[in-house]
Amino acid sequence: MSKYAMAVDLEKCVGCGACMVACKAENGVPPEVFRLTVYEIEQGTFPDVKVEFRHDQCRHCEIAPCVLVCPTGASFIDKNGLVRLNATRCIGCKACVVACPYDARFTNPEKGYAEKCSFCDHRLAEDKQPVCVQTCPTGARVFGDLDDPKSDIRVALKDKKIHIPKKEIGTRPKFFYLKKKLTEEA
Repeated sequence: MSKYAMAVDLEKCVGCGACMVACKAENGVPPEVFRLTVYEIEQGTFPDVKVEFRHDQCRHCEIAPCVLVCPTGASFIDKNGLVRLNATRCIGCKACVVACPYDARFTNPEKGYAEKCSFCDHRLAEDKQPVCVQTCPTGARVFGDLDDPKSDIRVALKDKKIHIPKKEIGTRPKFFYLKKKLTEEA
């Protein structure tokens, strides 16, 4: 068993959107919805303005509100710690969509069931990286097994400052933002 996680190095991301396009193509996501989005946050005041690109997608939380509220068990956590969705059991009630504190779920308008990022579990079964990680031209996306000290994710988490959005809600997500460590923290 693995304990998969993903991170985005905010110092490397250029906001190109290649990850979003690759995700839509790989997973057959309808045009009007996304499993993964990239948006920009402006920081500072003119003339000292910086732009940082942020990514929204399923955080694969250890304590997943979407799983807790699912009335049919369609949402579940698998043996590798991934929050998964069994579309055949989903009744389209949207409870999981509402429960997700990261707005990472949606109802597929063509099929009527909930969807979200799966860390490309179908690719993981073939020992491949998620398509968003493979496609990233700057290497900003990092993926791997948290239980493997040599995995890309473990190395990245050790070498960077970690930011976990909404950490205070206690979901223990496995999706992180990485920034350069400050010299006094190194």
